Amino acid sequence: MALTGDELGNTLPPGKSAVRYSSGGWKSARLIICNCRNGGAVRLLRDIFEPLMTYLTGPLGESTAVAAANINAWSGTVSFLPLLWGFVADSFLGRFRTIIIASLLYILGLGLLSFSALIPSESEDSNQLQVTLFFVSLYLIALGQGGYTPCLKVFGADQFVGNDLEKSKAKSSFFNWLMFGSCVSITTTRLVSNYIQENLSWSLGFGIPGASMLLALLLFLLGTKTYRFTTERLGKKNPFARIIRVFMEAIKNRGKGDLDIYNPNETLPLLAHQGSNQLRFLDRAEISCDLAEIEEAKALLKLVPIWMNCLVYAIVCSQPYTFFTKQGSTMNRSISPGLLVPAATLQCVKSLTVIVFIPIYDRLLVPIARSFTQNHLGITVLQRIGTGIFFSILAMVVAALVETKRLQTAQDDVMMSVWWLAPQYAIFGISYVFTVIGLHEFFYDQVPSELRSIGMALNISIYGVGHFLSSFMISAIDKVTSQSCQASWFDNDLNKAHLDYFYWLLAFVSSISFASHLWFAKSYVYMSTYGLPTTTWHWPTNYSTK
Repeated sequence: MALTGDELGNTLPPGKSAVRYSSGGWKSARLIICNCRNGGAVRLLRDIFEPLMTYLTGPLGESTAVAAANINAWSGTVSFLPLLWGFVADSFLGRFRTIIIASLLYILGLGLLSFSALIPSESEDSNQLQVTLFFVSLYLIALGQGGYTPCLKVFGADQFVGNDLEKSKAKSSFFNWLMFGSCVSITTTRLVSNYIQENLSWSLGFGIPGASMLLALLLFLLGTKTYRFTTERLGKKNPFARIIRVFMEAIKNRGKGDLDIYNPNETLPLLAHQGSNQLRFLDRAEISCDLAEIEEAKALLKLVPIWMNCLVYAIVCSQPYTFFTKQGSTMNRSISPGLLVPAATLQCVKSLTVIVFIPIYDRLLVPIARSFTQNHLGITVLQRIGTGIFFSILAMVVAALVETKRLQTAQDDVMMSVWWLAPQYAIFGISYVFTVIGLHEFFYDQVPSELRSIGMALNISIYGVGHFLSSFMISAIDKVTSQSCQASWFDNDLNKAHLDYFYWLLAFVSSISFASHLWFAKSYVYMSTYGLPTTTWHWPTNYSTK
């Protein structure tokens, strides 16, 4: 019997006409990547996020610590909302419709944000109205971003349905080029909008990402006939209900000891001994649940240690958008008489590094590594993530040394050139290529196919929790270090502050996280999607129901 695949990577029997088998592949994926390049797509929000520090401490008059805390709290909300949207997409709407609805909310928020910047701050009431509308629009953007980001990434990777080697290579390469396309858009937009925001009009500067997002939505809709997707769901049981049922049954049967696992359905390509050597306490659920359902629950639970360990990396990732930008605003930004480089524009160094390094990694480093490791990805995904964590440690060490030098020159009434910050931005760019893209791939492939939207949302939530932890760290350290009439590490006057101490602290904590990651990566057993010899089982193409 011929089978076709749905947008979730499952198989459907003939009669499910919502799927076009000849659609998808690089033809559709290139359109999504082009969408990222022209509309900013997945990371368009960064065009607003990066200059927020300048806007909050400037026109809105907030202190450095309060502005950084507000940015981290908002960014954390942005990263948590995908969990809600992922549930909605995987359970009800499907990814295609979720992308469209979230895009409309996104565009509405961007429009209101641009309007809020037009309100003059001539009185206390008008200033309060501006602040209120600003944060309402900002969190409306967060709501739209929460649905748009995870579903678009997964929707693009879904265009490569199948577990064969070539499609696995293509999916890995897709995540690289998706980041490439978004960084091209970000760099192009940033060079224009950041200058406009700081020198001409904040309203116009906020409006440019809105116009880009509208163009992105129109471009996405133009490719509807080429995409591989369906709104049909395989089976009658909700995937979340299946997994919750496994945990409940395992708890219910906890006093019965370990049971021998059997395969209740002979059509399942999963043997009794395969995939059952880890988290065996869940095997107690086999009395009431299918073996495939138990393995789904195990797959999700195995992600928890990796998720938790990457939180420190997310804390480190918060710094380029807050304190790095604030540092740049205190340095010599002149490139010619009367022309200053906006502090947030230095983020282009990171984006340009990503743009340059991705082709090198995808076309040069991966083939070279493949010849040594015999792994079609070059190195395993967790090795890739760990490499990026190492580069993030190096970035914080460089940032600490540069800030120490800046403080020394400030005592002599000399302003360092802002280009001293370029190396730490560049190292962060290399780190992003390894860790951020690696996490995308990891949380796509290492979850059940029906839960990939929620899997990508879990990936994004790493940065949400990280931003909240960063906000907590900043508030706690600010309170402790400002006692006894001492200058806070985050004093509004950075020449009296000690950001270098904070960077050294992050480098130390990241080193502990890196060591922990190496331990978890060594013991992790991958799903067969990667074709690794350590994996001995495959996801079933159908489910039995009882």
